Amino acid sequence: MITDAGLQAIGAGLAMLGVIGPGIGIGMLVQGALQAIGRNPDAAGQIQSNMILGIVFAEALGIYALVVALLITFVG
Repeated sequence: MITDAGLQAIGAGLAMLGVIGPGIGIGMLVQGALQAIGRNPDAAGQIQSNMILGIVFAEALGIYALVVALLITFVG
């Protein structure tokens, strides 16, 4: 029989699966930015600023998943 603490741990673990998507997305975003900088080094500043903005938006989703996992673990 699974206890409440066990269900909370399972729920928190499932909530952390939401970090996989942003991790992959950030990796792909940085790869594309580095390829673009390699092709056109003069535009590195503009590419880098757009890359950082994209990373911030993708990382926000990972932070939301972390907050949900912490809420499940400590509040539930």
